[in-house]
Amino acid sequence: MMDITRNQIFFTGILALFLGVELLVVESYTLTPEITQFLAKRSGHPMASVSTATQSLFQTESPPAQKTFQLPEWIGWLMVSAGSVLVLHSWGMKKTGA
Repeated sequence: MMDITRNQIFFTGILALFLGVELLVVESYTLTPEITQFLAKRSGHPMASVSTATQSLFQTESPPAQKTFQLPEWIGWLMVSAGSVLVLHSWGMKKTGA
């Protein structure tokens, strides 16, 4: 079994810290029409019946639907705090060779 080293914990902490900052900075996320259609088909949403083939059949010029969502602010703060704890913990660990 592989031991988790100081560098791995530090990298995980930095990654969580940067992801948390990104979640705090970005207000909302908009998915592409293809991904929105894919998720609608997988979830059984009624929008799944409106496909690009149907739109071309009826010659509609309406743009394909795009899903926009906002994450709660606490998720960003959770990632920032967890990343900070992991980085500080990695600094307190012994070095691998020592």
